[in-house]
Amino acid sequence: MAKALERREKLRTALIQAAEQMIAERGLAGLKTRDLAREIGCANGAVYNLVADVDELILRVGSRTLLRLDEALTFATRAGEPSPPESLVRIALAYCDFAAENLQLWRALFEHRMETGKLVPDWSVHDQMQLFRHIYQPLAALFPGRSPEELGITARSLFSAVHGMVALGLEQKLVAVPLPALRKEIAGLVRAMIDGLVARDVKKGAAAAD
Repeated sequence: MAKALERREKLRTALIQAAEQMIAERGLAGLKTRDLAREIGCANGAVYNLVADVDELILRVGSRTLLRLDEALTFATRAGEPSPPESLVRIALAYCDFAAENLQLWRALFEHRMETGKLVPDWSVHDQMQLFRHIYQPLAALFPGRSPEELGITARSLFSAVHGMVALGLEQKLVAVPLPALRKEIAGLVRAMIDGLVARDVKKGAAAAD
């Protein structure tokens, strides 16, 4: 029994790795279970003995992508001066660089839609939410008077702004922006947003003191 479970786990790992490689090469639309089965040496139907469905397979690949992104953001946080504004700039640039270097896998994180009526499982939601700590922690240091809820909203707003620039800048159409220029614009955006948020808090504090 133990050996059978071990073989199944090895085959499941091979399936997820093959799916990851296929998405990296073809994009999410190019993921085909028949090709995956052939790649790992099993029957097409056996794929669904290893994962519940294609949604789970894509989410498992997504978790691997998120783990590597998490590692890149952690490295960026520790790679320079510890000031919260500059940490946020480095995090934003690391996100941009990761997306550029892993374009199809990064796109798959946002292109995938669950089958109608199905919810994203808790383990996948947890993997996604873990990344926000990289933004949340510098913001908490900058704005100690804000509640966790307020900091969470600010973190999501900052992420949305940076993600939007990255998504449009890396689009392989007329709106595409050369990566060095995109990185410069992202750094400027983050600094401007932080400066504006700090100035607003200072103004609120001064008004409250009057």
